[in-house]
Amino acid sequence: MKLFINGDRVDVPDTLENISDVLAHFELEDNIVIVEINSTILQKQDHKDTQVNDNDKIEIVHFVGGG
Repeated sequence: MKLFINGDRVDVPDTLENISDVLAHFELEDNIVIVEINSTILQKQDHKDTQVNDNDKIEIVHFVGGG
């Protein structure tokens, strides 16, 4: 499956069914993230219920500590 993640076209396994799967695939499931799919910002509780489809546009913002 092809997704557009943060503006880049990315090939991901067809087994990814929802946003939670996408976050796990990129090892972001334990991070604090904000996810937008096709111009809709998701609440964290909706990650498992939001299916991903070929050519979806996903923006993932995560916070990095530092100084």
